[in-house]
Amino acid sequence: MNLNKYHGVIPAFYACYDDNNEVSPERTRALARHLVSKGVKGLYVGGSSGECIYLEKEERMLTLENVMAEVKGECTIIAHVGCNNTRESMQLAAHAESLGVDAIASIPPIYFHLPEYSIAQYWNDISSAAPNTDFIIYNIPQLAGVALTPSLFTEMRKNPRVIGVKNSSMPTQDIDTFVRIGGENCVVFNGPDEQFVSGRAIGAAGGIGGTYGAMPELFLKMDALVREGKYAEAAPIQHEVNAIISELCACKGNMYAVIKGVLKINEGLELGSVRKPLTGLQEGDWPKVEIAAKHIKAAIEKYC
Repeated sequence: MNLNKYHGVIPAFYACYDDNNEVSPERTRALARHLVSKGVKGLYVGGSSGECIYLEKEERMLTLENVMAEVKGECTIIAHVGCNNTRESMQLAAHAESLGVDAIASIPPIYFHLPEYSIAQYWNDISSAAPNTDFIIYNIPQLAGVALTPSLFTEMRKNPRVIGVKNSSMPTQDIDTFVRIGGENCVVFNGPDEQFVSGRAIGAAGGIGGTYGAMPELFLKMDALVREGKYAEAAPIQHEVNAIISELCACKGNMYAVIKGVLKINEGLELGSVRKPLTGLQEGDWPKVEIAAKHIKAAIEKYC
């Protein structure tokens, strides 16, 4: 099994809206083209950064359709298909497979704390709706309220379509655990952007992150240095990225609204705001958005 197509920098794709806060096919395609032109390995569509839990199923399908129409065959596409019910998750999985994505992914069901056998059944049901497509488990316990345990991952590895984990838990030790359990025919992605270098050092083959799209050049540079074993050179870039992330989180508006503002300033991309109940940019936020945008530009000039 060749998993090289998953190795590297894979930005989590942002939901793109028109001026009426409806999903915009044109802006979706523009963002996909922009990110691919930067040289990223792939795109992770429909996850947290895509505001998935606040979009209707049809809107998620529309987003994926336009990403695939724009860049299919040019990069790896992973479609997050998890909903908080099995039926719609399976519908999204089947739709994603019909479009020819490389993999589907899913968080566990949220709200009710289900036993492991119920979570395993949920993921296996989703996988069964896309029987010819790789499946990636999305572990983000701080938001989902349930963690991927070694026993649950061991059970899921019985499904031959399960080829990896997008690990967004904070302990890097979890990456090591899943790498050891998964074996050589498994890929583990670093999730927390703030630990891209350390996550890669302990075994992650690639990264999927929500701030990559705001500054892909910096993550691509870290990736290149990590591949060469130059962790000491990558570390200062990580420190700079972490300072930028703090700035992206310093507004009243949601971080993704801030990132879309940054992309408007730095790249001329109009991506709209965010979907309620997420909060858009508020009065007094724009100067902070400008500071983050300027910081990103300066960091790229310094390191790239």
